[in-house]
Amino acid sequence: MQPPFIEALHLVRRFKRETPARGFLGALTDLVRVRSEEREVVRDVSFAIQAGESVALLGPNGAGKSTTIKMLTGILKPNRGTLRVAGLDPWKDRQRHVRNIGVVFGQRTQLWWDLAVIEGYDLLAAMFNVPDPLYRRRLECFDAVLGIGPLLRTPVRALSLGERMRCELAAALLHAPSLLILDEPTIGLDVAVKLRLRAFLTALRDDTRGELLGREGGTTLLLTTHDLGDVAALCPRVMVLAQGQLLHDGSMAELLARLGGQRVLHVTLRTPAAPPEGAIPEPEGFRIAFAGDAAEPIRAVLAGYDVADLRVDDPSPEEWIARFYEAPG
Repeated sequence: MQPPFIEALHLVRRFKRETPARGFLGALTDLVRVRSEEREVVRDVSFAIQAGESVALLGPNGAGKSTTIKMLTGILKPNRGTLRVAGLDPWKDRQRHVRNIGVVFGQRTQLWWDLAVIEGYDLLAAMFNVPDPLYRRRLECFDAVLGIGPLLRTPVRALSLGERMRCELAAALLHAPSLLILDEPTIGLDVAVKLRLRAFLTALRDDTRGELLGREGGTTLLLTTHDLGDVAALCPRVMVLAQGQLLHDGSMAELLARLGGQRVLHVTLRTPAAPPEGAIPEPEGFRIAFAGDAAEPIRAVLAGYDVADLRVDDPSPEEWIARFYEAPG
């Protein structure tokens, strides 16, 4: 069996935060010695990702997602634990490591703000020694999917958020990385482009013969997002971080089954009647909250009421996961 493409073992990352003293005397004390406290942002996190997998890394703000991503990219060094990406230590082997990865960091740009998009692409292609035929082929591929052709002569500063996100994704893929890390990749995109982008990323992951980028072997995807539509479309596997700890590593279905939650049975009556105990009246009937299988509450309602219609509503995945964030234990 091949070793994991990404292997993280007992990662810990701490940050020091200054805690200045209050008042005039405290300010004088801080001139000599500034107090600080240390906080663990990532706490004993371990996981492994195989080449070609698509994995979503979810969590509330402050969960440790960005810190984990920065360790994977080599921006930050773990205080403890080991990390390997394609056999390399991202911190120690940064020069070789960056040739294997592409990153789109949400609101941050890797393109030059005052240059036209195509000039930024030319610089990136030169930095990564991308042969000109492959460079042109990849630009054509990105234009077909992302529609970047009309934007190539536009300065980056003049792009809208959606236009910039499309150009950023193309920039991250110009050197055909084996790992693509995406932070909110569909932010600002309209529905049509979002669907095309999801289809393209799926094809990129599965492109083992190199038909899209000219590099054999599929692309491993690591996605951080608050759009669960992206997760459902792209990532069979979900990792959930909260308070710096990895709380779930498995499928979305396993996560939702683990969370459980209240479902709601809406009942419309033909003949007005008093609702059962605990039910909430509605204009033409009532609703009942329950957990688990719907068969029993439906059977009880049909036995006691003249029912015109029934509807069962499940809580949205967003609601279920929000509850998971709020109660990580």
